[in-house]
Amino acid sequence: MKTFHCSKCGMMVFFENDRCLKCGHPLGFVPNKLELITLEAAENDQWRALGSSVSGSIFRHCANRVQHNVCNWLVPAEDPNPFCLACRLNEVVPNLSNPKNVARWAKLELAKRRCVCTWLGLGLPLTAAPDTKLPSLKFRFLQETENAPVKTGHLDGIITVNVAEADDDERERRRLNFHEPYRTLVGHFRHESGHFYWSWLIENSPNLPRYRELFGDETADYDAALQNYYKQGAPADWSSKAVTPYACSHPWEDWAETWAHYLHIMDTLETAAGLGVGVREIGSPDTQLLTIKYSPTAQFRNLLNEWTPLICALNAINRGMGLSDLYPFVISAPVVEKLCFIHEQVIEFGRNGRK
Repeated sequence: MKTFHCSKCGMMVFFENDRCLKCGHPLGFVPNKLELITLEAAENDQWRALGSSVSGSIFRHCANRVQHNVCNWLVPAEDPNPFCLACRLNEVVPNLSNPKNVARWAKLELAKRRCVCTWLGLGLPLTAAPDTKLPSLKFRFLQETENAPVKTGHLDGIITVNVAEADDDERERRRLNFHEPYRTLVGHFRHESGHFYWSWLIENSPNLPRYRELFGDETADYDAALQNYYKQGAPADWSSKAVTPYACSHPWEDWAETWAHYLHIMDTLETAAGLGVGVREIGSPDTQLLTIKYSPTAQFRNLLNEWTPLICALNAINRGMGLSDLYPFVISAPVVEKLCFIHEQVIEFGRNGRK
């Protein structure tokens, strides 16, 4: 995530903010510019941009901000769609007559918008042209009942999330039950988006043979593979070839898990670089402080050279606060190859689109 500042007073502001905490000026996010901008009131419930690349442009708040206060993204005044670029991807939202669901939905939307911002920054698509066979991205946020369970997952471009995942205690219970070291809303969206982008980047493309070399043959029976995983667990040597145990269940899940970690790394590095974070190389106490660098088109091995000392430092800071490691994973050599492959496909798509 980029670093943002209020153009009125210079105070650092954050992606989630809808108002500068220092000067009180309203803020809004412009998705096609990936900028959090400062606003002043214009006419007819519209807002004028101040001191940014879109200075003077007129915007409206997303309808989900106006009606439910769950979004800080903006819509150009001339756009007839009442929803912002992220909210218009929603097919189903939870029953908002339940006040708890409004709070849950707000958490889900925040995590989703963070991911949408990352995808846009990497030049990845959200929608497909009608004449293609590729899926467009949609979201369904569902509340399960006793007779209608809801499973978080992806199918044909639709990412479904159980709104119970927005409750910290419920998500922690599931994390422990599934023996996961890490389970977050952002993590869910990043993982499920991996299935969506597999269709765009890999399926029926020249990249498929290399994918199979690295991840395996995705034509293997998916349901049988998952049943075997939940019955037998991951192989004892899983960490030597995969980023998580679940990645060993099926090649599709290996891709989705590795994709999620790719996005973890890219977003964290961009954030650290934007903040001017500096760390020392591992095992080199006398070296000068190295300022984290980030470029979405850099060689991925170079990005990993930035990532490794950074995440070791962040894990140490978490331990100092009595918390679990921020990133409790080890990236083996085969996983590095998989991450490099993903990065190559993202860069290639950003340059040339779908071939």
